[in-house]
Amino acid sequence: MAKKRVKLDLESFSYSICLDVLKEPVTIPCGHSYCMKCIKGYWNGKNKKGIHSCPQCMKTFTQMPVLEKSTMLADLVEKLKKTGLQASPADHCYAGPEDVACDFCSGRKLKAIKSCFFCLASYCKKHLQPHYDVAPFKKHKLVEPSKNLQENICSDHDEVMKMFCRTDQKSICYLCPVEEHKGHDTVSAAVERTERQRELEGSRQQIQQRIQDREKDVKLLQQQVEAIHQSADKTEEDSEKIFTELIRLLQKRSSDVKQQIRSQQEAEVSRVKEFQKKLEQEITELKRKDAELKQLSHTEDHSQFLLNYPSVSALSESIYSSSINIRPLRYFEDVTAAVSELRDKLQDILREEWTNISLRVPEVDVLLSQPEPKNRADFLKYSCELTLDPNTANTCLLLSEGNRKVTLMKQSQSYSSHPDRFTEYFQVLSRESLTGRCYWEMEMRGGGGVFVAVAYKNISRAGDECGFGRNDKSWALDCYQNGYTFWYNDIKTSISCPQSSRVGVYLDHRAGILSFYSVSETMTLLHRVQTTFTQPLYAGIRILGSGATAELCEMK
Repeated sequence: MAKKRVKLDLESFSYSICLDVLKEPVTIPCGHSYCMKCIKGYWNGKNKKGIHSCPQCMKTFTQMPVLEKSTMLADLVEKLKKTGLQASPADHCYAGPEDVACDFCSGRKLKAIKSCFFCLASYCKKHLQPHYDVAPFKKHKLVEPSKNLQENICSDHDEVMKMFCRTDQKSICYLCPVEEHKGHDTVSAAVERTERQRELEGSRQQIQQRIQDREKDVKLLQQQVEAIHQSADKTEEDSEKIFTELIRLLQKRSSDVKQQIRSQQEAEVSRVKEFQKKLEQEITELKRKDAELKQLSHTEDHSQFLLNYPSVSALSESIYSSSINIRPLRYFEDVTAAVSELRDKLQDILREEWTNISLRVPEVDVLLSQPEPKNRADFLKYSCELTLDPNTANTCLLLSEGNRKVTLMKQSQSYSSHPDRFTEYFQVLSRESLTGRCYWEMEMRGGGGVFVAVAYKNISRAGDECGFGRNDKSWALDCYQNGYTFWYNDIKTSISCPQSSRVGVYLDHRAGILSFYSVSETMTLLHRVQTTFTQPLYAGIRILGSGATAELCEMK
């Protein structure tokens, strides 16, 4: 308590010119004390017609008082300084680079606690006092400290801008409607603020509703995570019981099924959690936006509010719908059924049914369907860098440019023998498999035609059935000089569209979407396939015509 009392006494030795502790204190006839240097400087700057006044009580003296150092006051100040308790106002009272400084402090300025909309000035606690004590000042409008008071002044008329031009969407003063804003739709800034405030509140309500929707979605996704765990655990348990009966013949298969279930479980849980994380991030962003709008809604300065309003009022559309589409909870039960069937057919159909078991481990679709890209920039988000596999290339195909370019040659190339090599058609597969969402482009040059394709790895390598689009294991777009033709399972579909030298391919393996685009200044959809892909796909190229080339483009 004693320490606090001394600190208050020290503050009483500060005064209203420099607001610092007295240095060389002098006392003038009215009884107020100041630094000798400061009071002399004040009188020299303010002296008019030989009249001198006290900065605090405003008492005037016709002659400059004789100033002599107050020895007792100086000794007292020095003794208090030696206690080490406090010698000057706390640093946090001074204005920093980010603070609004008092316009009336000389020397080191204090923080302003209010700005006056009428005076267009900012005041610290001491200099603000007349606005509370002096009758004319009490009518002034005080707002939170602002560095932007001058923005409220009309540059043409040097008047406070208290009106708003709806025609030009800008703040104006009361003289502007007479000149450059004559005939415009003008209202007071307060009226415009009221309408914009209503719009702002509407935006906040939308944000708050979206937050509630997203929080509900997050809870629903968490329930799905638990359901996936439970279904996977039960399926594992059932599978283990069945495989125990077939232990001598199915030990390895049992381990494989267990691993596949857990792998799929981890992948699905990871996807759900990733989506959950995105929703939580959207919630965080919405809350931040709400706080920003709330802060703007509390801005007392109409012009500042209207100046900042256009940049914060717009509410972007969510990339997600307002609900989660959940399929019935049948995740891994088909695996159990497949294993049960295998138990009765073990000796004769083990090899055939193993593929069936693998394919029945489902991809659990509990998430929202992702919208397809709408422009090339969106497609490029899913771009993948592909290379061609020399082990699959027909011997008449020359690979170059880091195995991204293929050219049909008249003579065979010196490739080693390999079971994956195509022998009937001049075609090649990519080295990389394609799952998820992928996009790539291919550039064609030279004469002849080019097939742009996707295929399963187990497509035939010889005979007529190995050609891209000639079977049910590949999908192909035939690009020739006069147009395009799509092939699948030896059925062709003619496409009427001017040919481009570049073709883009978009694959959403999970959704079963395969789309081919003509790429020039714009992207034109050539053909779209909606199906179910049961295996990873590989990009394929088939060349027709000697000297023709096709190159997988580097995506930028």
